[in-house]
Amino acid sequence: MITGETKTKVDQIWDAFWNSGVTTSITILEQMTYMFFMKMLDDTQRREEANAQLFGNKLENPTFPAGSWRNPETGNLVPYNDMRWHVFKNTGSQNMFKMVRENVFVFIKNIGSGQESAYSRYMQNAIFLIPSERTLQKVVDGIDALDMTDRDAMGDVYEYMLGKMAESGTNGQFRTPRHIIRMMVELMKPAPDDKICDPAMGSAGFIVEAAKYIKEHYGRILMGPNMRQRFRSDMFNGFDTDQNMLRIGAMNMMLHGVDAPNIAWQDSLSADNTDANRYTLCLANPPFTGSLDNEVVSKSLLTLTNTKQTELLFLALFIRILQIGGRCASIVPDGVLFRNSKAHKALRMELVDHQKLEAVISMPSGVFKPYAGVSTAILIFTKTDNGGTDKVWFYDMHADGFTLNDTRDPIDDNDIPDIIRRWQNREAEAERARTEQSFLVPVEEIRQNDYDFTFNKYKQVERAAVKQENPHEVLERIETLENTIIENINRLRGIL
Repeated sequence: MITGETKTKVDQIWDAFWNSGVTTSITILEQMTYMFFMKMLDDTQRREEANAQLFGNKLENPTFPAGSWRNPETGNLVPYNDMRWHVFKNTGSQNMFKMVRENVFVFIKNIGSGQESAYSRYMQNAIFLIPSERTLQKVVDGIDALDMTDRDAMGDVYEYMLGKMAESGTNGQFRTPRHIIRMMVELMKPAPDDKICDPAMGSAGFIVEAAKYIKEHYGRILMGPNMRQRFRSDMFNGFDTDQNMLRIGAMNMMLHGVDAPNIAWQDSLSADNTDANRYTLCLANPPFTGSLDNEVVSKSLLTLTNTKQTELLFLALFIRILQIGGRCASIVPDGVLFRNSKAHKALRMELVDHQKLEAVISMPSGVFKPYAGVSTAILIFTKTDNGGTDKVWFYDMHADGFTLNDTRDPIDDNDIPDIIRRWQNREAEAERARTEQSFLVPVEEIRQNDYDFTFNKYKQVERAAVKQENPHEVLERIETLENTIIENINRLRGIL
């Protein structure tokens, strides 16, 4: 958990950018990310050098070897040692600014051969936008004050920075509330043998949270060299079409101990994406505000749901890319649950009749405020390609621990612990009445209701008899009150 002192340090770095005229939140986050990368490269090599010296070994393939590097933009030879964080930070603000802007930044842009990290692959089109020596000095001093040796702590710092980006009102669409992500991960319980994917990853919140969950619950298993390598590289997969978010997401993963995840630029809905039967778990909040040209959409998705709407196409994608037995938890807009278009109904029928639909969790409309007020739900299903839906668990979330207005202030009311507890003990839900906040619905009843996934379609409304007063008695009371008012008016008139 990030402390108040650390938050203050991050806020001071953020303010240094703001005061220098860099006021776009995603630009601030990107520039801080570049500086983090510079420091991490040097910190990593310093640790490796210390270990090599301790054991009398030679350091293999250092990022900063002996000798000089030729700057491809200027042709100048620059000593590798001069580009290391612990060196340039002590050369004075003017020299440091010149070194970082003209050499170090060019160096990290050209380091992207893939061997260092997933992050380095997305540096080629990066732009250095720190405007002055003074600002760079404040940023370097601020980052130097953070303990970047503790990856868990730095992961929390980065999530705090992502939160600041969302709070600014810019690029908030890239950020699903952390507590909602955590709830979905808790429901799905990722394990070390999973191959996890978010095909619309944004800042990589879902796969980061899955990595944190696995580290918390399977720490001993991850200590083995083979499993540790799998955790660092093969276990987590994320795709996006925004290079900025790929950089931000890759750094987010690095700071959570996943140095080389399979993170790549990809239009997940296009014909270029040929993934099929590959993953065991999908966690996502895909975009659902637009539509696509059918000409660019993979034909295999259109066979499941012939539509241009991204929310349906992504659900079809999840079905295709999951292995048999693979699970999915995805946020969808409420319209997916009940709209009567052929595409909507075809997708719901696919989930019920050909896959195993397990849960529909309806969320209140304020969960994504202040960026969007749309009502959403979470669909949970397992890919079977052979049906298997028996009873579907419905839950109507009323509160998520925050007010549902634009301020989203913390409150005591929170259904999330109850959702997790009841999901993990679904057998007991069979005894729940339809008047409760959650219950199980037999698949045949869903079919009889034209595959409608709306909670209120199955909720039983309690109707209590209301005893009405005798209208003659009500009229008599009104007349008495009116007479009293007239008497008081006449008394007041007499006084005047």
